[in-house]
Amino acid sequence: MASDEHILVIDDEEGIRRGCRRALEPQGFEVETAVSLQEGRAKLQSGQFALILLDVMLPDGRGIELLPVIHGQDPETIVIIVTGYATVELAVEAIKRGAYDFISKPFTADLLLMTVNQGLEKRRLSLETKRLQTIEQEAAELARARAEAERLSEFKSQFTTLVAHELRSPIGGAQSLLRTMNRGLVGELNEKQRDILGRVEARLDMLLTLVNDLLELASSKTMAPDEPRHSLSLRTALQAVVDRFAVEAAQKQITLTCGDVPESLTVQATESGLDRVFSNLISNAIKYTPVGGRVGVVTAVQSPRIRITITDTGIGIPAADLPHIWDEFYRAQNAKQSGILGTGLGLSIVRQLIESFGGSITVDSVEGKGTTFTLNLPVHPFS
Repeated sequence: MASDEHILVIDDEEGIRRGCRRALEPQGFEVETAVSLQEGRAKLQSGQFALILLDVMLPDGRGIELLPVIHGQDPETIVIIVTGYATVELAVEAIKRGAYDFISKPFTADLLLMTVNQGLEKRRLSLETKRLQTIEQEAAELARARAEAERLSEFKSQFTTLVAHELRSPIGGAQSLLRTMNRGLVGELNEKQRDILGRVEARLDMLLTLVNDLLELASSKTMAPDEPRHSLSLRTALQAVVDRFAVEAAQKQITLTCGDVPESLTVQATESGLDRVFSNLISNAIKYTPVGGRVGVVTAVQSPRIRITITDTGIGIPAADLPHIWDEFYRAQNAKQSGILGTGLGLSIVRQLIESFGGSITVDSVEGKGTTFTLNLPVHPFS
């Protein structure tokens, strides 16, 4: 786009060209000149001009023949026609064809400067109007896109909730039938039959876990901003989860520890959501840590926030997988190869819940050495 200081004077009278330079250049304008249509066309092709002073009559034709060329390059270029008294009609015709104004020869420096400044102000206002219109259009497009994304997200969540609820019942029914058969209530089973039914039951358990995760995911996405949250004891919430998984950790000879948390330390959250966050992270740490490993939970107050780290000595996460672990249904390659079943939804749910509580979560991991998840939550005054 042309600078507002860049002006082209197309006139065959040397006195007009010199006069325009003397009047305009001391005011900070950069002035170029041309003496004919041909030279004017060449100047237009080699540069852009905010304003053009254009003589109506030139040695090789009428100046208004350049108007389509000028406005074809930049519709906002201001064209001021320079005319003698005998060609006022041509000046009026030029204005009808897009010129901004005209001045008659001879003219004073003051008249020239006034006309040029008025023309450039009109250009600035026109460009600003277009810029604002573009911003408004872009804002409207963004608003429409956001509304559509929210509508699709709500539809997906509603659909997920509906399907998951509908699946729960038949899965539960199938599990009940399998348990009945495994107990021998419908006849004795041989070892092969028990093995097959055990595998089926494990798959159904996995399917039920997936359904529950889908319901939790839908719930975390549709959680209303004003959904009641409570001032919850962080110590109570953490200890409940640690106690729940203590047996599982002991079975794998994993040392599970939780550092001291002041009883008065509270966070603003939902009880089920906070439990889901800690359960997912601690259970995953135990699940992916080999026999004899360690899982530790440490808290530290960094007012006005509290940092909670959950560290394990497990299989770790490959560097290539780290950017994707928060994606829905994503599982790291070594997790898939471990033979441990999972839905790939847990971490996505955890992050959404943490963010809904006003916090954040990050991860540091080295494959084969372990993983540390760091949660930052705002401290809530004890009540």
